[in-house]
Amino acid sequence: MTTRTVLVLGANGRLGAAATAAFAEAGWRVLAQARRTPTNLPLGAEPLLAPLDDPEGLAKAAAGAAVVVHAVNPLYTDWEDQLLPLARSGLDVAARLGALFMLPGNVYAFGEGMPAILSEDTPEQPTCGKGRLRAALEAEIRARAEAGRFRAVIVRAGDFYGSGEGSWLDLSIIKSLKRGRLVYPGPLDVPHAWAYLPDLARTFVAVAETSLGRDGPAFETLHFEGHTLTGAQLLDLIESAACELGLAPAKGWRRGGMPWEFIRLAGLFAPMLRAVAEMSFLWRIPHALDGARLSARIGPLPMTPPAEAIRQALIDLGFAPRNPMAAE
Repeated sequence: MTTRTVLVLGANGRLGAAATAAFAEAGWRVLAQARRTPTNLPLGAEPLLAPLDDPEGLAKAAAGAAVVVHAVNPLYTDWEDQLLPLARSGLDVAARLGALFMLPGNVYAFGEGMPAILSEDTPEQPTCGKGRLRAALEAEIRARAEAGRFRAVIVRAGDFYGSGEGSWLDLSIIKSLKRGRLVYPGPLDVPHAWAYLPDLARTFVAVAETSLGRDGPAFETLHFEGHTLTGAQLLDLIESAACELGLAPAKGWRRGGMPWEFIRLAGLFAPMLRAVAEMSFLWRIPHALDGARLSARIGPLPMTPPAEAIRQALIDLGFAPRNPMAAE
Protein backbone atom coordinates (compact mmCIF):
# COMPACT_ATOMS: atom_id res chain seq x y z
CA MET A 1 0.00 0.00 0.00
CA THR A 2 1.39 3.43 -0.97
CA THR A 3 2.10 5.67 2.00
CA ARG A 4 -0.19 8.68 1.93
CA THR A 5 1.22 12.16 2.47
CA VAL A 6 -0.26 14.99 4.52
CA LEU A 7 0.96 18.59 4.58
CA VAL A 8 0.53 20.17 8.02
CA LEU A 9 0.67 23.96 7.82
CA GLY A 10 1.83 25.55 11.06
CA ALA A 11 3.44 22.42 12.48
CA ASN A 12 5.07 24.33 15.35
CA GLY A 13 1.71 25.27 16.82
CA ARG A 14 -0.06 23.07 19.36
CA LEU A 15 -2.64 21.68 16.94
CA GLY A 16 -0.03 21.43 14.19
CA ALA A 17 2.31 19.45 16.42
CA ALA A 18 -0.52 17.21 17.63
CA ALA A 19 -1.70 16.59 14.05
CA THR A 20 1.87 15.83 12.94
CA ALA A 21 2.20 13.25 15.70
CA ALA A 22 -1.23 11.69 15.05
CA PHE A 23 -0.79 11.32 11.28
CA ALA A 24 2.74 9.94 11.71
CA GLU A 25 1.51 7.44 14.30
CA ALA A 26 -1.14 6.31 11.81
CA GLY A 27 1.53 5.58 9.22
CA TRP A 28 1.27 8.69 7.07
CA ARG A 29 4.22 10.57 5.61
CA VAL A 30 3.98 14.02 7.20
CA LEU A 31 5.39 17.21 5.72
CA ALA A 32 5.62 19.54 8.72
CA GLN A 33 5.58 23.10 7.39
CA ALA A 34 6.65 25.93 9.66
CA ARG A 35 8.63 29.18 9.63
CA ARG A 36 11.23 27.59 11.92
CA THR A 37 12.38 23.98 11.82
CA PRO A 38 10.01 21.93 14.00
CA THR A 39 11.70 20.15 16.87
CA ASN A 40 11.20 16.59 18.07
CA LEU A 41 9.48 15.43 14.91
CA PRO A 42 8.15 11.86 15.13
CA LEU A 43 9.30 9.09 12.84
CA GLY A 44 7.58 9.52 9.50
CA ALA A 45 7.58 13.32 9.63
CA GLU A 46 9.99 15.67 7.91
CA PRO A 47 10.36 19.46 8.11
CA LEU A 48 9.28 21.67 5.24
CA LEU A 49 10.43 25.29 5.52
CA ALA A 50 8.81 26.62 2.33
CA PRO A 51 6.93 29.83 3.29
CA LEU A 52 3.15 29.88 3.40
CA ASP A 53 3.00 33.16 1.47
CA ASP A 54 4.46 31.39 -1.58
CA PRO A 55 1.66 28.89 -2.37
CA GLU A 56 3.16 27.91 -5.71
CA GLY A 57 6.58 27.12 -4.23
CA LEU A 58 5.05 25.39 -1.22
CA ALA A 59 2.84 23.23 -3.44
CA LYS A 60 5.86 22.20 -5.50
CA ALA A 61 7.76 21.29 -2.33
CA ALA A 62 4.76 19.29 -1.07
CA ALA A 63 4.03 17.51 -4.36
CA GLY A 64 2.00 14.36 -3.80
CA ALA A 65 0.31 15.49 -0.59
CA ALA A 66 -3.29 14.25 -0.56
CA VAL A 67 -4.36 16.26 2.51
CA VAL A 68 -3.60 19.77 3.74
CA VAL A 69 -4.23 20.48 7.43
CA HIS A 70 -4.40 24.24 8.01
CA ALA A 71 -3.23 24.57 11.62
CA VAL A 72 -2.06 28.18 11.26
CA ASN A 73 -3.65 30.55 13.77
CA PRO A 74 -2.47 34.16 14.19
CA LEU A 75 -2.46 35.96 17.52
CA TYR A 76 -5.84 37.30 18.61
CA THR A 77 -4.62 40.84 17.98
CA ASP A 78 -3.65 39.98 14.39
CA TRP A 79 -6.85 38.23 13.30
CA GLU A 80 -8.27 41.13 11.33
CA ASP A 81 -5.11 41.55 9.27
CA GLN A 82 -3.90 37.95 9.03
CA LEU A 83 -6.64 35.34 9.50
CA LEU A 84 -8.10 35.45 5.99
CA PRO A 85 -4.82 36.05 4.07
CA LEU A 86 -3.11 33.12 5.82
CA ALA A 87 -6.08 30.84 5.18
CA ARG A 88 -6.23 31.91 1.54
CA SER A 89 -2.60 30.89 1.12
CA GLY A 90 -3.44 27.48 2.58
CA LEU A 91 -6.44 27.19 0.27
CA ASP A 92 -4.28 28.09 -2.72
CA VAL A 93 -1.81 25.35 -1.77
CA ALA A 94 -4.62 22.78 -1.49
CA ALA A 95 -6.02 23.83 -4.87
CA ARG A 96 -2.63 23.46 -6.55
CA LEU A 97 -2.19 20.03 -4.99
CA GLY A 98 -5.78 18.93 -5.60
CA ALA A 99 -5.73 17.92 -1.93
CA LEU A 100 -8.39 17.64 0.75
CA PHE A 101 -8.31 20.87 2.79
CA MET A 102 -8.92 20.43 6.52
CA LEU A 103 -9.51 23.26 9.00
CA PRO A 104 -10.12 23.22 12.76
CA GLY A 105 -13.31 25.18 13.35
CA ASN A 106 -14.59 26.84 16.51
CA VAL A 107 -17.89 28.11 17.91
CA TYR A 108 -17.23 31.86 17.64
CA ALA A 109 -19.59 32.44 14.71
CA PHE A 110 -22.63 31.11 16.56
CA GLY A 111 -22.66 34.27 18.67
CA GLU A 112 -24.28 35.14 21.97
CA GLY A 113 -27.64 33.73 20.90
CA MET A 114 -26.32 30.21 20.33
CA PRO A 115 -28.39 27.28 21.63
CA ALA A 116 -27.11 24.89 24.28
CA ILE A 117 -26.53 22.10 21.72
CA LEU A 118 -24.71 22.99 18.51
CA SER A 119 -25.17 20.78 15.46
CA GLU A 120 -23.80 21.17 11.95
CA ASP A 121 -27.17 22.66 10.97
CA THR A 122 -27.21 25.36 13.65
CA PRO A 123 -27.20 28.75 11.87
CA GLU A 124 -24.22 31.00 12.41
CA GLN A 125 -25.22 34.40 13.81
CA PRO A 126 -21.95 36.07 14.86
CA THR A 127 -22.11 38.91 17.37
CA CYS A 128 -18.40 39.79 17.54
CA GLY A 129 -15.62 40.63 15.12
CA LYS A 130 -13.84 37.30 15.42
CA GLY A 131 -17.09 35.45 14.88
CA ARG A 132 -17.74 37.42 11.71
CA LEU A 133 -14.21 36.67 10.47
CA ARG A 134 -14.67 32.95 11.09
CA ALA A 135 -18.02 32.98 9.30
CA ALA A 136 -16.44 34.78 6.35
CA LEU A 137 -13.60 32.26 6.25
CA GLU A 138 -15.96 29.28 6.28
CA ALA A 139 -18.09 30.85 3.54
CA GLU A 140 -15.02 31.36 1.37
CA ILE A 141 -13.86 27.78 1.90
CA ARG A 142 -17.32 26.52 0.93
CA ALA A 143 -17.42 28.71 -2.19
CA ARG A 144 -13.99 27.57 -3.37
CA ALA A 145 -14.72 23.92 -2.72
CA GLU A 146 -18.12 23.99 -4.41
CA ALA A 147 -16.47 25.66 -7.42
CA GLY A 148 -14.65 22.36 -7.87
CA ARG A 149 -11.12 23.41 -6.94
CA PHE A 150 -10.76 20.87 -4.11
CA ARG A 151 -12.72 19.20 -1.32
CA ALA A 152 -12.79 20.72 2.14
CA VAL A 153 -13.89 19.70 5.61
CA ILE A 154 -14.08 21.77 8.78
CA VAL A 155 -13.85 19.86 12.04
CA ARG A 156 -15.43 22.17 14.61
CA ALA A 157 -14.39 21.86 18.25
CA GLY A 158 -14.52 23.65 21.57
CA ASP A 159 -11.63 25.31 23.41
CA PHE A 160 -8.37 23.42 22.96
CA TYR A 161 -6.34 22.06 25.85
CA GLY A 162 -3.50 19.59 26.19
CA SER A 163 -0.26 19.16 24.25
CA GLY A 164 1.53 22.06 25.90
CA GLU A 165 1.17 25.78 26.47
CA GLY A 166 -1.11 28.37 24.95
CA SER A 167 -4.66 27.57 26.07
CA TRP A 168 -7.10 28.99 28.61
CA LEU A 169 -6.04 26.14 30.87
CA ASP A 170 -2.46 27.30 31.41
CA LEU A 171 -2.80 31.01 30.59
CA SER A 172 -5.58 31.60 33.09
CA ILE A 173 -7.19 28.70 34.93
CA ILE A 174 -4.09 27.03 36.44
CA LYS A 175 -1.72 29.97 36.14
CA SER A 176 -1.42 30.04 39.95
CA LEU A 177 -1.77 26.28 40.50
CA LYS A 178 1.41 26.04 42.56
CA ARG A 179 -0.03 28.59 44.99
CA GLY A 180 -3.26 26.60 45.29
CA ARG A 181 -5.39 29.09 43.37
CA LEU A 182 -7.57 28.32 40.35
CA VAL A 183 -9.27 31.01 38.26
CA TYR A 184 -12.29 30.20 36.11
CA PRO A 185 -13.46 32.71 33.45
CA GLY A 186 -17.20 32.25 33.91
CA PRO A 187 -20.00 31.01 36.20
CA LEU A 188 -19.16 27.60 37.64
CA ASP A 189 -22.51 26.06 36.67
CA VAL A 190 -22.37 26.82 32.92
CA PRO A 191 -21.42 23.95 30.55
CA HIS A 192 -18.49 24.75 28.23
CA ALA A 193 -17.12 22.78 25.26
CA TRP A 194 -13.51 21.60 25.41
CA ALA A 195 -11.36 19.65 22.96
CA TYR A 196 -8.41 17.59 24.19
CA LEU A 197 -5.91 18.12 21.37
CA PRO A 198 -4.55 14.56 21.06
CA ASP A 199 -8.13 13.33 20.61
CA LEU A 200 -8.94 16.05 18.09
CA ALA A 201 -5.75 15.30 16.12
CA ARG A 202 -6.64 11.59 15.92
CA THR A 203 -10.08 12.64 14.70
CA PHE A 204 -8.46 14.61 11.87
CA VAL A 205 -6.65 11.44 10.83
CA ALA A 206 -9.86 9.39 10.88
CA VAL A 207 -11.76 12.01 8.86
CA ALA A 208 -8.94 12.20 6.30
CA GLU A 209 -8.82 8.43 5.94
CA THR A 210 -12.58 8.16 5.44
CA SER A 211 -12.60 11.05 2.96
CA LEU A 212 -9.94 9.86 0.53
CA GLY A 213 -10.98 7.34 -2.11
CA ARG A 214 -14.72 7.85 -1.57
CA ASP A 215 -17.38 10.07 -3.03
CA GLY A 216 -18.51 12.82 -0.77
CA PRO A 217 -19.64 16.44 -0.69
CA ALA A 218 -17.27 19.13 -1.92
CA PHE A 219 -17.62 20.85 1.46
CA GLU A 220 -18.75 19.64 4.86
CA THR A 221 -18.59 20.59 8.50
CA LEU A 222 -18.35 17.99 11.26
CA HIS A 223 -18.62 18.60 14.99
CA PHE A 224 -16.15 17.09 17.44
CA GLU A 225 -18.00 16.52 20.71
CA GLY A 226 -15.00 16.60 23.03
CA HIS A 227 -15.61 17.16 26.72
CA THR A 228 -18.50 19.34 27.90
CA LEU A 229 -17.83 20.41 31.48
CA THR A 230 -19.20 22.99 33.85
CA GLY A 231 -16.64 25.20 35.52
CA ALA A 232 -17.12 23.33 38.77
CA GLN A 233 -16.57 19.95 37.06
CA LEU A 234 -13.40 21.20 35.38
CA LEU A 235 -11.94 22.63 38.58
CA ASP A 236 -12.80 19.43 40.46
CA LEU A 237 -10.88 17.42 37.84
CA ILE A 238 -7.90 19.78 38.02
CA GLU A 239 -7.76 19.59 41.81
CA SER A 240 -7.98 15.79 41.76
CA ALA A 241 -5.28 15.49 39.10
CA ALA A 242 -3.00 17.90 40.92
CA CYS A 243 -3.42 15.96 44.14
CA GLU A 244 -2.55 12.71 42.32
CA LEU A 245 0.62 14.40 41.09
CA GLY A 246 1.57 15.44 44.60
CA LEU A 247 0.67 19.09 44.10
CA ALA A 248 -2.05 19.51 46.72
CA PRO A 249 -1.66 22.91 48.47
CA ALA A 250 -1.03 22.73 52.18
CA LYS A 251 -3.77 25.26 52.94
CA GLY A 252 -6.33 23.84 50.50
CA TRP A 253 -7.60 25.10 47.17
CA ARG A 254 -8.90 28.59 46.48
CA ARG A 255 -11.13 29.43 43.53
CA GLY A 256 -11.63 32.79 41.87
CA GLY A 257 -13.14 34.38 38.80
CA MET A 258 -11.93 36.61 35.98
CA PRO A 259 -12.19 40.38 36.58
CA TRP A 260 -13.96 41.01 33.28
CA GLU A 261 -14.89 44.63 33.97
CA PHE A 262 -11.26 45.46 34.72
CA ILE A 263 -10.15 43.54 31.61
CA ARG A 264 -12.58 45.50 29.45
CA LEU A 265 -11.34 48.77 30.92
CA ALA A 266 -7.71 47.78 30.47
CA GLY A 267 -8.56 46.73 26.93
CA LEU A 268 -8.94 50.41 26.04
CA PHE A 269 -5.15 50.56 26.23
CA ALA A 270 -4.06 46.92 25.72
CA PRO A 271 -5.12 45.35 22.39
CA MET A 272 -4.70 41.76 23.62
CA LEU A 273 -6.98 42.31 26.62
CA ARG A 274 -9.52 43.97 24.35
CA ALA A 275 -9.39 40.93 22.03
CA VAL A 276 -9.83 38.53 24.96
CA ALA A 277 -12.73 40.51 26.44
CA GLU A 278 -14.57 40.30 23.12
CA MET A 279 -14.87 36.53 23.60
CA SER A 280 -16.11 36.57 27.20
CA PHE A 281 -19.62 35.51 26.11
CA LEU A 282 -18.31 31.97 25.52
CA TRP A 283 -18.00 31.56 29.28
CA ARG A 284 -21.49 32.90 30.04
CA ILE A 285 -23.47 31.02 27.39
CA PRO A 286 -23.89 27.23 27.90
CA HIS A 287 -22.90 25.27 24.82
CA ALA A 288 -21.95 21.75 23.72
CA LEU A 289 -21.18 20.20 20.34
CA ASP A 290 -23.33 17.40 18.94
CA GLY A 291 -20.88 14.81 17.57
CA ALA A 292 -23.46 12.36 16.17
CA ARG A 293 -22.75 13.09 12.50
CA LEU A 294 -18.99 12.76 12.98
CA SER A 295 -19.42 9.54 14.92
CA ALA A 296 -21.60 8.10 12.16
CA ARG A 297 -18.89 9.03 9.68
CA ILE A 298 -15.78 7.64 11.40
CA GLY A 299 -17.11 5.32 14.08
CA PRO A 300 -16.45 5.73 17.83
CA LEU A 301 -14.73 9.06 18.42
CA PRO A 302 -11.24 9.13 19.93
CA MET A 303 -12.08 10.11 23.50
CA THR A 304 -9.68 10.19 26.42
CA PRO A 305 -11.65 10.26 29.71
CA PRO A 306 -11.65 13.83 31.09
CA ALA A 307 -9.83 12.92 34.31
CA GLU A 308 -7.03 11.22 32.35
CA ALA A 309 -6.85 14.05 29.82
CA ILE A 310 -6.60 16.76 32.49
CA ARG A 311 -3.91 14.82 34.34
CA GLN A 312 -1.84 14.39 31.17
CA ALA A 313 -2.37 18.04 30.25
CA LEU A 314 -0.86 19.06 33.60
CA ILE A 315 2.10 16.75 33.04
CA ASP A 316 2.61 18.19 29.54
CA LEU A 317 2.71 21.65 31.13
CA GLY A 318 5.60 20.61 33.36
CA PHE A 319 3.73 19.57 36.49
CA ALA A 320 5.66 16.32 36.79
CA PRO A 321 4.66 13.93 39.58
CA ARG A 322 6.56 14.64 42.78
CA ASN A 323 6.29 10.96 43.54
CA PRO A 324 7.76 9.13 40.49
CA MET A 325 5.52 6.13 41.24
CA ALA A 326 2.48 8.35 40.57
CA ALA A 327 3.30 8.41 36.86
CA GLU A 328 3.04 4.63 36.50
